[in-house]
Amino acid sequence: MTRDPYSAIAELRTLLNRPLRIGSRTIPKRLVLAPMSFLGHVAFRELLAGLGGFGLLFSEMCSSKTIPTENPLVSRHFRWRAEELPFLVCQVMGADPERMAAAAVRVEAEGFFGVDINFGCASTAICRQGCGAEVLKTPEAAWGIVERVRRAVRIPVTVKFRTGWKDDPEAAVYMARRFEEAGADAVTFHPRVAPDRRARPAKWNHIGLVKQALKIPVFGNGDVFDADACLRMLKQTGCDGVALGRIAIARPWVFAEWTGGFAPGPEVFATTAHALLRLMGRHFEEKPAVLRFRKFTLYFAANFQFGHTLYTRVQNAGSLNELHAVLDSFFAASPQLASAPNMNYLQ
Repeated sequence: MTRDPYSAIAELRTLLNRPLRIGSRTIPKRLVLAPMSFLGHVAFRELLAGLGGFGLLFSEMCSSKTIPTENPLVSRHFRWRAEELPFLVCQVMGADPERMAAAAVRVEAEGFFGVDINFGCASTAICRQGCGAEVLKTPEAAWGIVERVRRAVRIPVTVKFRTGWKDDPEAAVYMARRFEEAGADAVTFHPRVAPDRRARPAKWNHIGLVKQALKIPVFGNGDVFDADACLRMLKQTGCDGVALGRIAIARPWVFAEWTGGFAPGPEVFATTAHALLRLMGRHFEEKPAVLRFRKFTLYFAANFQFGHTLYTRVQNAGSLNELHAVLDSFFAASPQLASAPNMNYLQ
């Protein structure tokens, strides 16, 4: 029997539009933006805030070494709008418990909703510093960081982590339990081993095992690219919510679409791209704004049958004005939309 798409989306909205308690605070929806470096920046978050539909937003990954003394007016990553603080979690990476605690204290003092500890980033540059997923190689150190941060602040403390460096779901479950015992108020679990960027599908059944083992909320993360996949993750794993990554960059209106009934028309692509470009020009100097828009376009191009045309033109543009002109030219030709996002751009 073919599933009624309208019934499925109604069921998804019912599941996502339930309040969820995270520590001492409550969020209104269970669909959140996953933390992503160079993508989940202040300009992109302002775009999302205007569209709505989310429960929480996560910042870019910020360094515990610099946060305590960093100036948000000039920082590349540790910056925000005052209006977003009630629903913004600052993600912090580091390997030293005292530095992580000091960073968390600054985050709390600035008024963020919460602080998120990064044990999920598997990039070589971060792991070489002993941070991100690298910390999972020494579980006691990871638990110690969570415990020290928990003692330092009263705001919600969350943890983003991967399966580990070996495909061992039992180890991931044990790790999650220890995070809970150390004082984490929620976890976001990406069920892939650290060396596997995205070469193989995320193992959603591992999310279910983690959820069964914990009392605190568990957000599932990985390979959710449409409403049907989101619904399947919630029902198959029992997770409390879903953290969207790549699809949120490709289609920033996805939160409003899945939770609020927003029906995007064909004009949404051009409108969204231009709006984000203007916001980037407002929040960043021209060179970093151009670089970040190029990064965004790698994902955004997945929406079009000939997305490489847009991507190539954007890479060759050197100013904000040139980028606006590229967008005008591309959309004036009424580009054909892909029936589903092109996964070659979302790897």
